[in-house]
Amino acid sequence: MLTDAQIGQYHADGCLVLPGFKSADEIAALRQRALQLVEAFEPGDRQSVFTTHDQARTADAEFLASGDRIHCFFEEEAFDAEGRLTRPKAQAVNKIGHAMHDLDPVFERFSHGPALASLAADLGLARPLVWQSMLIFKPPGIGGEVKWHQDATFLDTTPCTVTGFWFALEDATRDNGCLWVQPGGHRGPLRERFVREGDAVRMEVLDRTPWPDEASAVALEVPAGTLVVFHGLLPHWSAPNRSDRSRMAYTLHATDAASAWSPANWLRRGPGLPPRGFQ
Repeated sequence: MLTDAQIGQYHADGCLVLPGFKSADEIAALRQRALQLVEAFEPGDRQSVFTTHDQARTADAEFLASGDRIHCFFEEEAFDAEGRLTRPKAQAVNKIGHAMHDLDPVFERFSHGPALASLAADLGLARPLVWQSMLIFKPPGIGGEVKWHQDATFLDTTPCTVTGFWFALEDATRDNGCLWVQPGGHRGPLRERFVREGDAVRMEVLDRTPWPDEASAVALEVPAGTLVVFHGLLPHWSAPNRSDRSRMAYTLHATDAASAWSPANWLRRGPGLPPRGFQ
């Protein structure tokens, strides 16, 4: 599927932008289904909040159990001082995670097929295993910042084979919080590792290499339907969304079955739902 030039660019930059990978109809179907999942979601007395600023603090039981489930997580700024939602659920959710690609028929169709299988092979994933899916809402006004990070921090394998597949479900711009990457940064070290020990998690610092600055970062402003693939060691970031437009995106993360999955990874799957490939 990829040309030699595209494969070379991926290895040089650690990411590759593929416009028009998904059709308008496919994008619309996934967006509609995401909103249906949110509408059907009934939060308990304690709403789960997702943030990358202190994930060890906010990783609650719902988050740790979501590796083989479907759960909604709210934005930090969606609540008032008394803990009440200040807006409709569809405008308050940060993301849905983390097993829609296996458990929901609409997400399953979107997340599998020969095109993705061929792409994964071209990227070097001989036996891909898709571990998680995330529908990121980035709602207008309160869409939270996703700080500089590397995906291998959260999905650790030896050797590192984690690969991100990021689909723009709406146009992503600087105004509404598009991705920023450091081209070539995947050749640097893994800086942190998110470690789970039982039901406790912690962020382990591995390397003090500074995160990128504006001079070395590149904004990926892309239209809906675009797929961005990136290496698990590539530093990337997105700003808060203070605009009046949402920036919905869908992400899959896969590893190669030949690499060893760390038992300290936060994401756990029960024996009834083992990870599978793109076919």
